[in-house]
Amino acid sequence: MPLPSFYDFCCRVKTISGINTLEQIPSQLANMKAGRPMIISDKGVAATGLIQVVIQALGDQLQIGEVYDQVPVDSDYRVVDDAAKIYRTKGCDAIIAVGGGSVIDTAKGVNIVASLGGDTLLDYEGLGTVKRKLKPLVVVPTTAGTGSEMTLVAVIADPDRKIKMLFPSYFILPDLAVIDPRMTKTLPAALTASTAMDAMTHACEAYYCLEKNPLSDSFAFRAIQLISQHLLKVLQNPADLQGRLALANASAMAGIAFSNSMVGMVHNLGHTVGALCHVPHGVAMSIFLPYGLEYNLHRCADIIGELLFALAGPEIFAATPKSERPEKVVTFIRQMNQDLHTATTGKHPRCLKEVVDRNGAQLVSQSMLPAIAEAIMLDGARLTNPEEFLPTDALTVLSNAWEGSPLDLKKVNKGGSKVNY
Repeated sequence: MPLPSFYDFCCRVKTISGINTLEQIPSQLANMKAGRPMIISDKGVAATGLIQVVIQALGDQLQIGEVYDQVPVDSDYRVVDDAAKIYRTKGCDAIIAVGGGSVIDTAKGVNIVASLGGDTLLDYEGLGTVKRKLKPLVVVPTTAGTGSEMTLVAVIADPDRKIKMLFPSYFILPDLAVIDPRMTKTLPAALTASTAMDAMTHACEAYYCLEKNPLSDSFAFRAIQLISQHLLKVLQNPADLQGRLALANASAMAGIAFSNSMVGMVHNLGHTVGALCHVPHGVAMSIFLPYGLEYNLHRCADIIGELLFALAGPEIFAATPKSERPEKVVTFIRQMNQDLHTATTGKHPRCLKEVVDRNGAQLVSQSMLPAIAEAIMLDGARLTNPEEFLPTDALTVLSNAWEGSPLDLKKVNKGGSKVNY
């Protein structure tokens, strides 16, 4: 594939990675002229004691203005507005986000409102509304999957409209990402699996979608390697800090990759089932990834085939004929989901009908699929997918993903030219 005639690439996030890196936060914030941070997290993280781990690492060098742990599973603009008011009332001058994607996106939203003024995040919805530097933001990921510590977008739900709003801007990038494997050591097996597959999807879509470029390719490729090498090992030995550090680094690299090359139909579907059915994002990514790969084989089979090297290693790559590599990549991802299902004793769903809530109730019924298919048009991730993706196509993919059956490639690969949006 020829190199793109033009691309842009930006990664402004300072990163410190390794065991016991939390202790460096006070000096880093001091360099930013901040000393009274607000810690933003959620009840799940608080219950594991991780907030106390962070506070203990900070020592007496900082004065914590507030610990806000009310972030829901899906970030919500009303929570952002509430936290921003508390930030101002308590006289905070920085934010430390301790959590996964929802916490980090919420913290980004709080930083927008707290820095720019106003009473609601809704004032800043859309492209180009955040136009200047915000307050210092430190991100401490507690999952190895979202890559939100490296991304220039916040995805925040508006429950009233049943959509997920995008807030893209270079100015919302965190100032510092702290990658410390102590933060993911207590992550349950199912969450370890789904968040890692979230990162895997970021990397894969970054590698084959329309805005790929040589720099994002390098980050994506290495992220895929690290996840395929370490994920199952970490599930077998949860105390493997080096393995967890590898997964956390992979998540950050995948975040850099897709933040610069964007994603496609896998995220389009994932955002939609997340907004309408409350399917956890990492779960949706792991289910839809093999379908995204299959669906796009018609457009970029050779590029997808290159991923076999990262997934399976040089020996298998070399032993596989070039024509067979693309479909072998799809098979590898499906087998990976099956292995994760086994390793988590059935808690890692392989298809939509296996996604249930805490009470065992199914989150996505077959009757909901047509509505989900129509709603994909509200999400911009479809625009950078290599193959045109419309509601009729989405319904085909959703129907197969509900059952867990492969696509009929003759039906979904339509031929012709990529639509010029």
